[in-house]
Amino acid sequence: MAGFQTTPWRLISGVLGVICLLLMAALGVLLKNSLTKQSVQLGPSTELGEESGCYSCQEKWIGYQCNCYFISDELKTWKDSRNFCVSHNSSLLQIQTRNELDFMKFSSNSYWIGLSYSEEHHAWLWEDNSTLSQDLVPLFHIVNPKNCIIYSPRRGALDEDCESTYSYICKQQFI
Repeated sequence: MAGFQTTPWRLISGVLGVICLLLMAALGVLLKNSLTKQSVQLGPSTELGEESGCYSCQEKWIGYQCNCYFISDELKTWKDSRNFCVSHNSSLLQIQTRNELDFMKFSSNSYWIGLSYSEEHHAWLWEDNSTLSQDLVPLFHIVNPKNCIIYSPRRGALDEDCESTYSYICKQQFI
């Protein structure tokens, strides 16, 4: 052989090979950046940031609007759910604004919340004894006062026997 001969096809395949390697490297960088951004945007952070006047949440709690929320997977009665929340320095969920639970709008589950009927006051009260605002949690039908309230992001508030078992939401407030 009299030396290395470059044919047009060898040159073209070499250029295409280099382009392919560059594209694969660029794709790797884009995927890495995309996954990092996506993990940040998947849901509320557990870090609320002290510069915002909020505090960090415990592990497995969700930070949202200067509150920490624990959304349980396990099923408990209303009373057992309330006791769990109290043991974690929180209370069953008390809804205070219409968009408070926007981060849960795609959930199809129902959860115990901190609303029960007070025979003494003849009214539905939150755990802190404040009254229920029908604007925030409309109860659409006649509700049995002996029952407790579950909340479903898709169906709203419903009454259920307090001895039934459901998941629950605890809320820890910092402001």
